[in-house]
Formats: sequence, C-alpha cells, structure tokens
Amino acid sequence: MITIALSIAVVAVALALLFNGWRLFKGPALGDRIVALDTMVINAIALIVLIGMVTGRNAYFEAALMLAMVGFVSTIAYCKFILRGDIVE
Repeated sequence: MITIALSIAVVAVALALLFNGWRLFKGPALGDRIVALDTMVINAIALIVLIGMVTGRNAYFEAALMLAMVGFVSTIAYCKFILRGDIVE
C-alpha cells in the first residue's frame, strides 16, 4: 500500500516540477520567475525525500537538507539583486 502511495506522490511531484518549469520559462515578470524557481527547489526537495523513502537510504535526506539551505540563500540573493541591483554591499 505504501509503495502505491509513494508512486503516486512521485508522479504528482514530477508533474508539479513540469508545471514550474513552464512558469519559469513563460513567466511574464522577473518576480514570477523567481517564485517559480523557488517552488522548483521545494518540489526537488520533495522528490529527493520521496526517492529516499523508496530506496531507504539516509544520504538522500542529507542531500535534501543541503538543497534546502542552498535554495533559501539563492532566493534571498535573487530578491536582493532585484531590489538593490547588487548582492554584496
């Protein structure tokens, strides 16, 4: 039963990544593209965690944690670049 639920979840997250990629390339404004990229990072983290649950390996969870930290910092850097024009003051 859990394998069926994990399979459905992997398909749903992969579909969400596909839609996020569409918004990333089609987004009318730069802010839309940044939000789409941040959402793609969140969906990638979810996909990594699901793969870790399917395989039962702990390394995937550590990779998801590292991607979460990098994704947070990159979103803040993108937003700061849009507002001020530079990242480092």
